[in-house]
Amino acid sequence: MVQVNFQVLADLDATGRAALLRRSETDLSMFLEKVAPILEAVRTEGDAALVRFGRELDRAEGLTREGLKVTEAEFDEAFTLVEPEIVEAIRFAIANIRAFHEEQTPEPMWLKEIRPGAFAGDRFTPIRSVALYVPRGKGSFPSVTMMTSVPAVVAKVPQLAIFTPPAPDGKVDAATLVAARLAGVGTVYKVGGAQAVAAAAYGTETVAPALKIVGPGSPWVVAAKRLLAGVIDPGLPAGPSESIILADETVHGGLAALDLLIEAEHGPDSSAWLVTHSRRVAEEALAALPGHWAAMTPQRVEFSQAVLCGRAGGILLTPSVEESHAFVNDYAPEHLQILSEKPFEHLGRITEAAEVLMGPHTPITIANFCLGPNAVLPTSRGARTWGPLSVHDFLRRSSVGYVTAPAYPELAKVARALADYEGFSSHANAVGPMRDAYLKRP
Repeated sequence: MVQVNFQVLADLDATGRAALLRRSETDLSMFLEKVAPILEAVRTEGDAALVRFGRELDRAEGLTREGLKVTEAEFDEAFTLVEPEIVEAIRFAIANIRAFHEEQTPEPMWLKEIRPGAFAGDRFTPIRSVALYVPRGKGSFPSVTMMTSVPAVVAKVPQLAIFTPPAPDGKVDAATLVAARLAGVGTVYKVGGAQAVAAAAYGTETVAPALKIVGPGSPWVVAAKRLLAGVIDPGLPAGPSESIILADETVHGGLAALDLLIEAEHGPDSSAWLVTHSRRVAEEALAALPGHWAAMTPQRVEFSQAVLCGRAGGILLTPSVEESHAFVNDYAPEHLQILSEKPFEHLGRITEAAEVLMGPHTPITIANFCLGPNAVLPTSRGARTWGPLSVHDFLRRSSVGYVTAPAYPELAKVARALADYEGFSSHANAVGPMRDAYLKRP
């Protein structure tokens, strides 16, 4: 008999409460130590290291140096291997994701007249090259391919490449290739894990280096991004899945338990909590879990039970709805689902969540696959400062300024006063009589 982790918040001291906030990537020391030699091997050995690690770590015995990059024939074959209804589902999802991110895209440039004749604004241009990481270890994720590829294509990044682990036969998940082509990305490398981050950062004989890498991954991937942050922009912190189901007394606990399992089934390194101030909801959820597990596949049962019976998930009963809100904000979850008949009454109290899905008809499943907003989200309390992956993650923002001759004297006077005060003589000279003499020349 499995024992689901059931915690009563009022019974916990500060140490016990802090323990609830821990994620699998909170302490990466072990991974950092083991990842370092992988990164160095890729840097010095290139393709040979990618093939070796693909065979050793991904069990891809069929992987070769010549086969590291997906061919056009493999893309074509993928469309024959994926069921037509799945291809159409991918098309449907991509259309929604594209519509959302096109709406999110800023104008290429804006200028505001700050003072008469003095203009300032922003200009947006795409990052030249970005690597898109799509995990595979505990499943196949064409959804991640869509969520990373579509905003990058909308942003018009000129050099895009997907990195994803190969299967034992040395091939890439067919649905992932379908999603890549339909999203508009034509370069896919059969490389995963820490070695993928290293290949994207350093480049190899086959892999072109990138300026940035985005996408979720295991603690191995997170550790590699951290170690290579000085070589490649690691993007938002996206590690193993995590969620909070915030349920009030207006819903049935069985529904809360159903949604609690969504992110818990990703893997044993996930985190998933049902947070409620209603003991009835908590007890109904606890009673419903065995029936829900009976309707799942064995591997997903194993994963979700490891989460909900371990230290990173379960059911948390709080003294009040206010305490529930406070815990959510402390946790800063990747996914937050508000299960309530009146979800907007809770929304104003939530300040620290990467994604907020409201009401019983908005399960995380729909958001993960086809609603439109991006499902690549910051984890491990990253939501305190980060937001979801967006078009903006693929754009560079440059400030633009233009001062006309009539506006110059007023701004120069103020700038010179501040330059003198801070002791920068060259700053002051550049807006003083020395400049005036040059400006007056014919």
